[in-house]
Amino acid sequence: MSGKYDDIITLPHHISSKRPQMSIHDRAAQFSPFAALTGYDGAVKETARLTHKRMELNEDTLNILDIKFHIILEHLREEPVISLTYFVADERKEGGSYVTVTGRVIKADTFKGQITLEGKGVIPLGDIIDIDGDIFNEVF
Repeated sequence: MSGKYDDIITLPHHISSKRPQMSIHDRAAQFSPFAALTGYDGAVKETARLTHKRMELNEDTLNILDIKFHIILEHLREEPVISLTYFVADERKEGGSYVTVTGRVIKADTFKGQITLEGKGVIPLGDIIDIDGDIFNEVF
């Protein structure tokens, strides 16, 4: 064999006595891709994230929700467990999403137009599109 590097090929690998040896993870990081546009990936993901438009409820649905809210007011002392589906506006884009939560009714305020569920917080009545629970079985 007479190659260009024959004189050094058999020498032992050099290990510095002054500097600690770099870990494999750190060595690999040197060759990771460079992100020239910082935040670009996040912007693309944000643009691709889907939101929903707020639904406009018809008169019949609004009447049913009103009846259900009055039933909740009648049973408020019993702290009924209900499920609410309501609209949550997106903080960054136009639109939002619909969320369903289930919890015990702590407070229902007709003046402020909101209902409070234990551990779920305050939900504006104008954002609610559906109310469900056992207390409605007699009527619906």
